[in-house]
Amino acid sequence: MGEGERRRVVVGVSGSPGSLAALHRGAFEARRTGAALLVVGAWEPPRGALAHPSSMLAPPMTEFRQMADDRLLTALATAFGADGPGVPCRGLVVWDRPGRALVRTADRLGDLLVIGGGRRGRMRRALFPSVARYCLAHAACPVLAVPRSPLHRELASVRRRVSLRLPLDASELTDGRS
Repeated sequence: MGEGERRRVVVGVSGSPGSLAALHRGAFEARRTGAALLVVGAWEPPRGALAHPSSMLAPPMTEFRQMADDRLLTALATAFGADGPGVPCRGLVVWDRPGRALVRTADRLGDLLVIGGGRRGRMRRALFPSVARYCLAHAACPVLAVPRSPLHRELASVRRRVSLRLPLDASELTDGRS
């Protein structure tokens, strides 16, 4: 690393619970190593928005960009509140696919890329490419993939039961402990 260059912990954030867990872990790693925290939110216009560039109706790109900015700020506020992460922190919104945006941003010697483990369902994997897999395959720096919380499975089970209007026993949520 050159003189004056600060180590960075680059974290991809979408606002999902997994990305918020990655953001917390990224802040921890930044504090532990004396690095700066770079929080990256990737965005793309909705499919078809650029299909007809000669169209009289130009897509509202500034609105899409503003939504991405808002999502990044909301994720930071949700994760850290008004106190912030406790390390030098900068947000960056990038127009690109998430995996590619993260790999291109975490391009310095000494960077650490922190990502959420993502969803693991078969249908989800078939329909949406994995950002974690892309980063692990293409990053030039170390990648730390933060696994989902063990509580995620229980929360998904509760959501299914509620959506199917099945009875819910509160003792299931506490493993019978009071």
